[in-house]
Amino acid sequence: MSDYFNLLDEWGPEKIVVVSDPDIGMQGVLVIDNTARGIGKGGTRMTPTVDVPEIARLARVMTWKWAAVDLFYGGAKAGIRFDPTSVDKERVLRSFVRKLRNEVPEEYVFGLDMGLTEVDAAIINDELGRGAAVGTPYELGGIPYDQLGVTGHGVAEVVDEIADQQNLQGSSVAVQGFGAVGHSVAKRLHELGYRVTAVSSVKGALANPDGLDIPALLQERAELGDDFVYNHPKLAIEPGQELFTQADIVVPAALQNVISTANVGDIKAKLVVEAANLPTDAGAQAALREKGVTVVPDFIANAGGVVSAAFAMEARFSPFRVDPTIILETVSTKLRANAITTLEQAQRSGETTHEAARRLAQERVRAAMDLRGRRVLQPSAV
Repeated sequence: MSDYFNLLDEWGPEKIVVVSDPDIGMQGVLVIDNTARGIGKGGTRMTPTVDVPEIARLARVMTWKWAAVDLFYGGAKAGIRFDPTSVDKERVLRSFVRKLRNEVPEEYVFGLDMGLTEVDAAIINDELGRGAAVGTPYELGGIPYDQLGVTGHGVAEVVDEIADQQNLQGSSVAVQGFGAVGHSVAKRLHELGYRVTAVSSVKGALANPDGLDIPALLQERAELGDDFVYNHPKLAIEPGQELFTQADIVVPAALQNVISTANVGDIKAKLVVEAANLPTDAGAQAALREKGVTVVPDFIANAGGVVSAAFAMEARFSPFRVDPTIILETVSTKLRANAITTLEQAQRSGETTHEAARRLAQERVRAAMDLRGRRVLQPSAV
């Protein structure tokens, strides 16, 4: 059995709650990492392999995400070790959330992550009462995240802001991925006047230096899913090579670690904006900085979902729907400003943009901890 005390450091976690129900095979955990800036907020995932260290790591990521975007919630995450395709999913979910009634919603509010859907959020609220979860169906007052494309919209707004600073507005962009995030990135960049020259799906990649017909590809994706790439054999390129085409801007919006020390030398872009989580490794980040390539970190660029989750938090007890226009405008304003702040910090300190963003987030959390009289954890003498 793991020694969970090894997970503790000066930031947290403040609370680790492990629960189970042997009668139905439910096992789960809630990790509340740091609430100096507000109550714990982060998604809940259900997979057969969930473990405590994984959820603790993700809770810490949420601490930095909320602080980096400068919204006043704390980092937390929950996980259920169970197969989300099982017919017993609802029974296990209800058991899990009942076990956490002492923490929810005063210290933590459920959100959606791997294995959970809008219907599951509705079930959580049915079990614990209104306000226990966000991400509920539109019919119950929820915000339609995927329909709005808030994460991809925010990434595109960041691209436009930094491109304006670097005289790259309206230039060529390669987008890896055309899924929930990637397709909304391409859609918004097309609306802003950029020439999207490459896109990809799990079925293949397309490129055209003169620019792709994004509205047509969006329509094909709606009809065919990832198979839309098969409609354009003359534009097909080797999957993965879309990142290394002759584009001024690259947006990795699909997988982790796709730009590494092994291939970073092949990057031809002047600007990389991370839409996926962890698409570059530390070595690649340093190498890109040395090459003079600007990199906007993932938890700065893809924080549109975090901003919209904050709106959902505020709307939990309201009878009125949130105006989607206000959400998108706030995502744009917030993310553009945060991206500029991060780049300015990196320029002053000589750090990579990832290092500067993490340090900025840590400074904000530390300031909140100090104001609340919280002190650095001292090691036990025994």
